[in-house]
Amino acid sequence: MIKINFLTRWWQKLKKVFFILLAAQFIYIVLLRWINPPITITQFTNWVDGYGLKRDYVDFEEMSPNIRLAVMASEDQLFPDHNGFDVASIKKALQNNKKKSKRVRGASTISQQVAKNVFLWQGRTWVRKGLEVYFTFMIELIWSKERILEMYLNVAEMGKGIFGVEAASQAYFKKPASKLSRTEAAMIAACLPNPKKYTIKPTSSYINRRYPWILLQMNNLEGDEDIDRLLEQPKPVKKKKSKL
Repeated sequence: MIKINFLTRWWQKLKKVFFILLAAQFIYIVLLRWINPPITITQFTNWVDGYGLKRDYVDFEEMSPNIRLAVMASEDQLFPDHNGFDVASIKKALQNNKKKSKRVRGASTISQQVAKNVFLWQGRTWVRKGLEVYFTFMIELIWSKERILEMYLNVAEMGKGIFGVEAASQAYFKKPASKLSRTEAAMIAACLPNPKKYTIKPTSSYINRRYPWILLQMNNLEGDEDIDRLLEQPKPVKKKKSKL
């Protein structure tokens, strides 16, 4: 009887902790719709591993439309249309991985990458992938597509210890992200699959092969109504003149 009471008390405590954590993470997701994360697990581990931490969060309108288009062309051409998951690409990736188990093919959307980069850690465990599905669903539900893309361009690793498009633009081209040209944006997007390996300076052979393809895809995507909506610069709010 004593043992049963002991287990019951522990079960009640575990449920309480679970609901507190559930509420806390929900509040955090909602807050991140307007504020930027103080630090992510990936940023922290990079700093611990000696790569440093260079980042400078900027607003959506401070990012050149070229870099927004480049990452969609490179990473997720269906980003404006899907609900966080590209089912067709996931099926292709699963089929490919069965045939070539040593060469794993990914199928992560921009939304999934944001879920991983902001809330989780790097890796391919089933636990992490399961949590990634949950957080992807939540940010698609609570955030806008503009906010997801803005967050992606602020937290994605773009070089050794370099996070976000502003830090990358300053490190590689000595200019703010708002001034990135199409070619510069395509080069940054080209490094995203493995920014520590595919270096922009010095330019790796992979970058030299990849960025012309991204430029071509950027040309193909322009004119798509949903894509163009994410490329529009927000109109400045006109301040009302006070009457004397």
